Amino acid sequence: MTWRVGQYRFPLDRYSWEISEGEGPLQKNPLESAQRELREEVGLIAERWSLLMELDLSNSVTNEQSYVYIAEELTSVPTEHEDSENLTIEKLPFFELYQQVLDGTIRDSISVAAILKLAHVRPELVK
Repeated sequence: MTWRVGQYRFPLDRYSWEISEGEGPLQKNPLESAQRELREEVGLIAERWSLLMELDLSNSVTNEQSYVYIAEELTSVPTEHEDSENLTIEKLPFFELYQQVLDGTIRDSISVAAILKLAHVRPELVK
């Protein structure tokens, strides 16, 4: 099972389904930021983390990077949404998340790349 996060994205003027993601200060370890975002947004902590991929988000206009982790052996905790966040959290089988990338429901570039990469390295998840 996995989780997707839905929220309205003002720059796009539409609702977006994504994996849990967020930002962190440059001087902080990206894993710590990923752990914080998963806890705050989805209400989960993980015993095991592994780096799935690193991405340059738009190398023509920014030097922003993204680190995508797989979180496993999960435990539920209370969410800590920011006041400005109006999130919808849904739990679903990874196969359904993968199908939503293929049918265009999930369009967020980090989410698309991460889901396709995970489907490639763990093909048993999409069978």
